[in-house]
Amino acid sequence: MKKLVLIGGGHAHVEVLRQFGLVPLPDVEITLVSPDRHTPYSGMLPGLVAGHYTFEQCHIDLEPLSRFARARLVLARATALDAARQTVRLNNGDELAYDIASLDVGSTPITQGVAGVAEHAIPVKPVRDYLVAWQALCERVSAGTLKSLAVVGGGAAGVEMLLAMQYRLTQLQLRAMPAYCLITDTRQLLPQHPKLVRAVLERSLARKSVSVHRGLRVMRLDSGTLVTQDAHQREQRITADAVVWITGAAPPAWLGGGWLALNDKRFIDTNTYLQSTSHAQVFAAGDCATIAGESYPKSGVYAVRQGPLLAANLRAVLSGGTLQAYTPQKRALALISTGERHAIASWGALSFHGNWVWLWKDRIDQGFMAKYRDLA
Repeated sequence: MKKLVLIGGGHAHVEVLRQFGLVPLPDVEITLVSPDRHTPYSGMLPGLVAGHYTFEQCHIDLEPLSRFARARLVLARATALDAARQTVRLNNGDELAYDIASLDVGSTPITQGVAGVAEHAIPVKPVRDYLVAWQALCERVSAGTLKSLAVVGGGAAGVEMLLAMQYRLTQLQLRAMPAYCLITDTRQLLPQHPKLVRAVLERSLARKSVSVHRGLRVMRLDSGTLVTQDAHQREQRITADAVVWITGAAPPAWLGGGWLALNDKRFIDTNTYLQSTSHAQVFAAGDCATIAGESYPKSGVYAVRQGPLLAANLRAVLSGGTLQAYTPQKRALALISTGERHAIASWGALSFHGNWVWLWKDRIDQGFMAKYRDLA
């Protein structure tokens, strides 16, 4: 009996489970390791924060999905992988042996060694902790004790989440609402997106009285204050009662244990088969890994696309089949919501926006989630 251990319940691994459930592989014991029973779908997270979706609508329940795949679900967090002994250590002290392991453990926001982030900021990941903190922020606004809210991160995720939070708080219909600001170390918001996308979001932020601070790098967080520095090393202090941290992707710290080959940014280095370049028994997908020689964004779109191929390659390596190569798409459709039921679509140099785009996005998201609910 061969042992397949899936570490993490990310977008690629939920598809692996579904595929193995549809076509079981005999003489293979599957174990899924995840710190949470419910795994979030990143595409619907802003909608959850804005109040458009319930928790159940945008989280995949790993328990019935694991049963469907005839897999054992272990609710724990991986803390180390010993590739020589082919074991995975868990935070509960247990060790799992594997013949083949696959990692889909996502990423964490980049803190760049900024002092005070752990004490004074709310990272958007892990999502479970962020949602708890977000509920507490809503209660502080209702109580009138939160007067200002800052978001650090000028990418699509940062802008989208700020607008989602603001929309939700406006629904409370309170007399006094907090002031909002967005801080980015780039000269413009969403630098990787077309000019029209940036213009629409800039107008949305201005219309909703969000202060945007461009070209400022956060150097330190104190209680109630962000200490920033511009390109000329001039210091600027920005006050905020709460800081939400939504910067670029960094790998989970435990991946740097010295076993797997990592690239220069400390992500797992894989070949085109999504297989570790240093250990053929280990595969990796999603944000925690990067294909050697390729450059593509850390986005859920790519993890979703990798899912079917990862499932096929895990099946192949377990049964003696032929591995298939994955080629990252050069362009990916980005659908960015603006708080209300309105969204912007971006495809290469093309972009368009409207309420109908949000409905289109909702249809895509609901269709994705249905695959992991309607298992019969």
